[in-house]
Amino acid sequence: MRLRLQLVSLLPRLPFRRSVSLRIFTNAPLATKVGLFLCFFVGFADGVLMPFFALWAEKEAGISAAHIGLLLACYSGGELLATPLVGGIADRVGRRPVLLISTAGVGLGFAMLYFTHGVWASALVLILIGAFESVLHPTISAVIADAIPPEQHRYYFSIARVMSSAGRVAGPAVGSVLALFSLGAVFLGSALATLISTLIIALWLPETLNKNTVPDDEEESLLGILPAFRDARLAGLLLWSMCLQISAGWLSSVLPLYAVDAGTLTPSQIGLLFTYAAVLTVLFQLKISAVLAHVSNFKMVIASGCVLVGAFICLLFSSSLAALVLGVSLLSLSQMLFGPLLPTLIMELAPAHTRATYMAAASVAADLKDTVGPAAGTSLYAIAVRLPWMVGIPVAACATLALAFNVRRYK
Repeated sequence: MRLRLQLVSLLPRLPFRRSVSLRIFTNAPLATKVGLFLCFFVGFADGVLMPFFALWAEKEAGISAAHIGLLLACYSGGELLATPLVGGIADRVGRRPVLLISTAGVGLGFAMLYFTHGVWASALVLILIGAFESVLHPTISAVIADAIPPEQHRYYFSIARVMSSAGRVAGPAVGSVLALFSLGAVFLGSALATLISTLIIALWLPETLNKNTVPDDEEESLLGILPAFRDARLAGLLLWSMCLQISAGWLSSVLPLYAVDAGTLTPSQIGLLFTYAAVLTVLFQLKISAVLAHVSNFKMVIASGCVLVGAFICLLFSSSLAALVLGVSLLSLSQMLFGPLLPTLIMELAPAHTRATYMAAASVAADLKDTVGPAAGTSLYAIAVRLPWMVGIPVAACATLALAFNVRRYK
């Protein structure tokens, strides 16, 4: 009985109770709350659209299967082209106007896709959407970080991942209903979600950039927004994190082929498997972040890499259902450890007036990862079925060690 009373007395101090998380969220500044809600609507818009994009392209837009991958490359290509020019513009003109223009442009672009047919027209619209979206994620991250103290960044970026994952869970469900009417209707659903974001920004988002901290230096022009070329600390951080995330990307890009070719899962069951991974993030991200709140960045990087290596080892030895579920679970855990940590590390390096610029550089690295990762992973898979897992183990291990010591060096 005494032991039970002692355990009960400890409950109020547990850092992962729902009431504590809710209180932290409700006590957040208004700008941070708006940024977190934007994460949900952006994730929701992607979730509505992406599962049905290939079907829409082939069945309603008259695009052959051979060109669908190129269309998706146009989407990320638009971001890659625009980010070096305007990725850090929110550090010059302010967060609020940039987010208004970005969300409105993305929303109207999605609506245009509903009326678009053919490869070239669709490619042009996707490039435009990517250009508008190039400033969206970096600026949202800057808004979340602007109004809260640095020691809370990791926890609030954890909340941002939960909100985004919740949107990606709800989005496909709504998209499947819209697809019953028309595959193109999913674009209207994504457009509506993004334009709701525009309305939220217009009504409730205050400007968080302190214009007094913006330097008048000509060197800080829009053409010089990639601080990775000037800040060796950021360059090292992005290089090794990109290597780590490229190897992690092999799990999401190759695992569907691996599971279907082995006869373990059907394509529809693959979708359920990755929905399960998103649900894990929604359920456990905040609890894990709260429990590990005082663990050093160095140890968090090492833990994330070890869990990722464990996922590769699991899949290397088996393609059974249990191995697939365990592999995806370990991947999700690795991302829960590393996902909030990366923007936190970037914000530690960035002066307050260049947060959007630094996050824009990270966005370029993420776009390169999304472009190179799937291509490299599927190429390895074409050579040998288990080769991505065999190569992934040393790549993830080396990238983890290099990134961890890079983090410790500049702490």
